[in-house]
Amino acid sequence: MNVTPLSVLIVDDELPARSRMRDLLADISDALPVTVAAEVATGREALEAAEAGGIDVVLLDVCMPGMDGVEVARHLQQLERPPAVIFTTAYDAYAIRAFELHAVDYLLKPIRAARLQEALTRAVNTITPKAGVLRELQQAPRTCLSAAERGRVHLIPVGDILYLRAELKYVTVRTAEREHLIEESLTRLEQEFAERFVRVHRNCLVSRAAIRGFERIGAETGEGGWQVLLAGLEERIPVSRRQQHLVRELAR
Repeated sequence: MNVTPLSVLIVDDELPARSRMRDLLADISDALPVTVAAEVATGREALEAAEAGGIDVVLLDVCMPGMDGVEVARHLQQLERPPAVIFTTAYDAYAIRAFELHAVDYLLKPIRAARLQEALTRAVNTITPKAGVLRELQQAPRTCLSAAERGRVHLIPVGDILYLRAELKYVTVRTAEREHLIEESLTRLEQEFAERFVRVHRNCLVSRAAIRGFERIGAETGEGGWQVLLAGLEERIPVSRRQQHLVRELAR
């Protein structure tokens, strides 16, 4: 009986590690047919390869410069049909924590062929990692947020974001160029990016780096308030009464 080979994407920033993984996959090919769809060195390249479709499993290194493996996995969830993810890591403590959180699977380097085969076999019948698990595994704030747009994952560098505003079940992500809609919790975003963003209203966080000043409004009516002026944006963001202490703290 012909068995359709698993289509695998190898993601590791080190060439020797990618070569080793390819050799291991060849070693187990008789027991478990596998096709290497692509091998890439960065998180962005991994997302581009996955967007092309046809990937069953991503063998994903955790520790990569820039966008690490856990962040890549979070962005992969935006795809219409996310692939299964198997993390690879050289850090035993990290792997133990992941297993405790019931992540899909981890391969501890140096990887053994038998262990790789076991993980791939399990991945075939496993759903992708849950969002809550990946949040728990994230060691540092993400470098990008991601929005699903026309079947693709659009990455939004956090450094480009001017404000985040909650609207019903979505959050509007505003950059100088345009708006994006994402399905995330404003409270969780505030916790993750506390050093970058400050809450000026119950439904809005603004970039600390983008604040260019504050403008007084309504003083003539006796009900004066404040608005935030953000670099590169004509729109003014209202400051709630509860947060007006920020005008003194953040004014330059």
